Amino acid sequence: MAGTTPEFYTRKKGFQFGRKKGEVKELPGVKLEHRVGVQAPAEVVWEILQDVEAWPSWNPVVSQATGAVRIGAPLTFTRQIPGRAPETINATVLDWTPNELIHAKRTRLGGLATVVSYWEIDALSETGCVFSNGELFLGLGRGGAHRQRGPLRKAYAAVCEAMKAKAEAEWRARSGAPTSAS
Repeated sequence: MAGTTPEFYTRKKGFQFGRKKGEVKELPGVKLEHRVGVQAPAEVVWEILQDVEAWPSWNPVVSQATGAVRIGAPLTFTRQIPGRAPETINATVLDWTPNELIHAKRTRLGGLATVVSYWEIDALSETGCVFSNGELFLGLGRGGAHRQRGPLRKAYAAVCEAMKAKAEAEWRARSGAPTSAS
């Protein structure tokens, strides 16, 4: 899989699938996410995000993480969502772009349910960006997304707010620039 991506995903069109070669239809799914503005450069957010093994030091939802940001590489992390048992997520990096995104995919139920976890950074200026964290639930995974929508959205919000605080503190320490906390 190294260097290639499945046919249902293209960077230009996003997540889709085709029944016959050339016939493409939108892939039905459920997308849950949270987005937050960060008064720090996308590069600062990326430095924090790409250091997978350091996620537990700033991410209130992740207690353990290992892996490399490389297409086809395993990405394993233990997620603790309030009110639920800890969940170990074993995913594979589907796509990544420096200073922009990490997408990781996992399947369940023998491939009938697919979940794509994503972390995205949209640069707005040289010193500001939007950080997004969420998951796309496909196939039979859609039902689980509906049932757990509230706790998952709270978890994504906690991750985004923690990233905002960490990135702005890093940027403030480096540049002395004002941030949301100033």
